[in-house]
Amino acid sequence: VASLLLVQLEAEVHAPQNLMNKPRVIPMLRLKGGQGNVRMTRTASQQDLSKPGVARPAPKDKDARKQKIWELSKGYKAADKESIQRSIVHHVEHTLACDRYNFDDRSAYRGTALAVRDHLVESLRDTKAHYFQQDAKRVCYLSLEFLMGRSLLNCLSNLDLQKPYKEALEEIGYKLEDMVDQEKDAALGNGGLGRLAACFLDSMATLNLPAWGYGIRYEHGMFEQRIKDGVQVEFPDTWLTHGNPWEVQRLDIQYPVTFYGSEKVIAVAYDTPIPGYDTLNTNALRLWSAMPDQDIDLAKFNEGDYQKALASRHRALEITQVLYPNDNNWAGKELRLKQQYFFVSATLQDVIKTFLDAKPGRKWDELAEKVAVQLNDTHPSIGVAELMRLLIDVHGVGWTLAWSIVTKVFAYTNHTVLPEALEKWPVSLMQSLLPRIMEIINEINRRWMNEVREVMGDNHDALSKLSILEGEGEHRMVRMANLAVVGSHKVNGVAAIHAEIVKTDVFPAFVEYYKRRGITDKFIGITNGVTPRRWMAQCNPELSALITKCLGTEKWVRDLSLLEGLKKFADDEKVLEEISEAKLANKKRLAKYVKDTLNVEVDVNTLFDVQVKRIHEYKRQLLNILQVIHRYNELKKMRPADREKVQPRTIFIGGKAAAGYFVAKRIIALAVAVGKVLNSDSDTSKYLKLVFIPNYRVGNAQIIIPANDISEHISTAGTEASGTSNMKFVMNGGIIIGTDDGANIEIKENVGEDNIFIFGAKCHEIADATRKMKQGTQWDHRLVDVFKTIRSGKFGNPVDFEPVLNSMENGNDRYLLAHDWASYLDAQAKVDKAFGDRRGWQKKCLLAVAGMGFFSTDRTIQEYADKIWKISPCLRPDPRG
Repeated sequence: VASLLLVQLEAEVHAPQNLMNKPRVIPMLRLKGGQGNVRMTRTASQQDLSKPGVARPAPKDKDARKQKIWELSKGYKAADKESIQRSIVHHVEHTLACDRYNFDDRSAYRGTALAVRDHLVESLRDTKAHYFQQDAKRVCYLSLEFLMGRSLLNCLSNLDLQKPYKEALEEIGYKLEDMVDQEKDAALGNGGLGRLAACFLDSMATLNLPAWGYGIRYEHGMFEQRIKDGVQVEFPDTWLTHGNPWEVQRLDIQYPVTFYGSEKVIAVAYDTPIPGYDTLNTNALRLWSAMPDQDIDLAKFNEGDYQKALASRHRALEITQVLYPNDNNWAGKELRLKQQYFFVSATLQDVIKTFLDAKPGRKWDELAEKVAVQLNDTHPSIGVAELMRLLIDVHGVGWTLAWSIVTKVFAYTNHTVLPEALEKWPVSLMQSLLPRIMEIINEINRRWMNEVREVMGDNHDALSKLSILEGEGEHRMVRMANLAVVGSHKVNGVAAIHAEIVKTDVFPAFVEYYKRRGITDKFIGITNGVTPRRWMAQCNPELSALITKCLGTEKWVRDLSLLEGLKKFADDEKVLEEISEAKLANKKRLAKYVKDTLNVEVDVNTLFDVQVKRIHEYKRQLLNILQVIHRYNELKKMRPADREKVQPRTIFIGGKAAAGYFVAKRIIALAVAVGKVLNSDSDTSKYLKLVFIPNYRVGNAQIIIPANDISEHISTAGTEASGTSNMKFVMNGGIIIGTDDGANIEIKENVGEDNIFIFGAKCHEIADATRKMKQGTQWDHRLVDVFKTIRSGKFGNPVDFEPVLNSMENGNDRYLLAHDWASYLDAQAKVDKAFGDRRGWQKKCLLAVAGMGFFSTDRTIQEYADKIWKISPCLRPDPRG
């Protein structure tokens, strides 16, 4: 199990040379409760590959030069303690040019990362060579975000190198834990979309699928969130200040991308190896960085016009500077479209080159048999038109054949039900920036409309809804989601309820059209998941150790369905106590983090109530804040003796609001203001605190999530496509309070209705509830009192919070906070009561974890492989024989 705790318990038994092809077995110390001694097995350990007598694949031909190179490098990089120390010091001195006798933690981290990367590069090269030799069908996963998190612990865990690296570092005066803390989160994503993509990469490698991720190498993340004077302030997220030791710059892989019809930008590849867990395979994430075609106009420079001399360089570098530039203005819209086309064009050029290089002279209709391109939401959907351009303009393929290829290669994942999130681009912008692409989209739409008329007749309403283009004149727009649907052979939702909403609410006209053509399986559902490697084994070593002990194996890390075996311990008092001990350890870790970063003391014996995710009105952080104020009002009314009977709570809220999203930023300000008052109130702070955790990201999520007692997933029913943080929280021994929305519904089905707290309107009730709220239904008096408290100035100048309050008043309550208010308070009361039953709560937590086997991305990716990509594993041959 990938955890620091377990590493400390290991006592490795080295197999003799003739048994090196056997699984490596690690005896575990006996822990209290559960079953007896645990034996952990890893069938694909990097430690075994690095032993003498194990050779890397030899060249297929007898070329003397290749044979000589193989003789020089046929062994794998050694992974014994002394060799690791030698490698770290070598990189510190020779790669980083630091003093080998006196280097700080940052240099030690970079040297360690480079030493680990050496193992990864070996594995990546051997894996890629095997895919190439097998001419395997390959998945190309296109995403504008990859929220990777930190890499060091993940790579050591997956390669089974954690123990030797820990020991090697300790002998030269460093701690692995300190090295992990030195690493800055890769700022390549913002929310659930990017984190899902990162989990997918881990599972694709673990399942031995030939698959690469493609995205953008952003110089800066969206922003670093800080709270200044009670409000969110955006600072540059300069994650590359000290370089990124995990990436490999590929100056040999470059492609031109053209804007405005003639302005060229060069896309340069950067590869990050992605190791699978307990497998020899390592895949990659390929990110594109923009460079100018002409670095400098020397004539202008010599004339003294330095700004114009470097103008093309600046325009190119702008493309990959920032994740999600603010698009509230025309320049921001243009830059976003540039970003999308830039990485999609480079990716598809790379895909075609790889396809042609693998087997020279092959036919174009083989492309769909060898490549599957998955569009992660609408951002990369311009790829439909770009692949047509490449096939027709660059490679001379006819339109009919090219379109047949395109519609077999692409598949589209929809991640939203909110109309404003289905991207649309002004035709005028597209014509200016990408004139040839706009021509191709026009032609795709013309032919598509002809097909629609053959099926639907001259039904104006149907034609309007199915068209890729909408509006007239300066308001004419390209609907990118429609382009993705038309150009893809599969469209999938990401949870059971979301898949139905996609068919009934988002694309009903398309469903009807394809139904009339006899196509009923184009729209499907594949429920999201998360990787248990990072989100259980690595971030929660205490709980992972207990699970491994109870199940008698660590194989659950690879096969999460084994968690079902925990159910038989539901009445085992020793195991239930250990569940609490693991939770307490995690709560102490979070309490220390909050004290160190915010200087706020929290009581680990209180109920930890957590809501961390992107700040948005539909996610209803405001509903949570309002109930906290209500709880505070009730406490203030009580006598001290009555307060002692109340279940104490500490509420944690975290998440970023988009820089241009004014109301969301005001919600953050209200949360911070409420927390400031509650945390300093000597009468009530013992019973109620609210902490806003700034700059929520993967790094601190791995501290926050394991500490939850309950987590809040309270979006209005029918607005959250799936959610994945809900899965992480439950896997880590917490209970959900939430609505019947997204994956909450399937979590309820798997953990049992007794082990989740559901409230609020159901999806089928939303329309009627919305109508009633617009008509002015009277509010619950407790909610009215909360509004009065805010407007009284208790939490600061009420004018600052009027935009938030106005978003609910006068029929504006789009997300039904007032409608669900009473039900929400009832659910919170049930949580208080249940938490007071210590043994009952422990049992709920164990059964919740036991029911989460369905929610691994290993299962999700297997469904993609079977239902969409039609791809098989391509396991690298074991050099041990």
